[in-house]
Amino acid sequence: MLNSAEHKMIVISAPSGAGKTTIVKHLMKAFPQLGFSVSATSRKIREGEMDGREYYFMTSAEFRLMIDQKKLLEWQEVYPGSYYGTQVSEVDRISSDGQFPVFDVDVVGGLNIKKMFGEKALAIFIRPPSYEVLESRLRSRATDNEESLQKRLSKVKWELTFEKDFDCVIVNDKLEDAFLQAETLVKDFLCIK
Repeated sequence: MLNSAEHKMIVISAPSGAGKTTIVKHLMKAFPQLGFSVSATSRKIREGEMDGREYYFMTSAEFRLMIDQKKLLEWQEVYPGSYYGTQVSEVDRISSDGQFPVFDVDVVGGLNIKKMFGEKALAIFIRPPSYEVLESRLRSRATDNEESLQKRLSKVKWELTFEKDFDCVIVNDKLEDAFLQAETLVKDFLCIK
């Protein structure tokens, strides 16, 4: 079981399309001390994704069973029947490898991890330069139909209201600047030279 008193962790959260996954991938390349926590989800696998790499894909029934068995550190039903969460076993795996867990999670999941681990968790909120830029990014992905896109955009407005609850905010306007800011925050928090 995870011993929160011994390990620091990095939590990266953002509304969909703000660039959190791109920033997390950059941090993973920059710091071998970090271990990526693969989240679990009940959503359908997308083209190019692999089970165990982007997510652990499972059915809604399998996910609910994990909830009942208390095998999740945090979880949320993001959309009706669409669950996302972090398995305790994933964090244990990273910690046992001597690495610092890095979470690429939605805003509510990020805040739940921060509440659970307090000063041991650095919670970074990635903010788009504007709502309009974020909408453009989501549309250019072409992964959602218009109805799904409108649900995402509605959720984005709500998620943006939580940025004040995070330890720090990075505005992802220029990606290279966002990378440098994230690197500095991680170095300082983990005392990496």
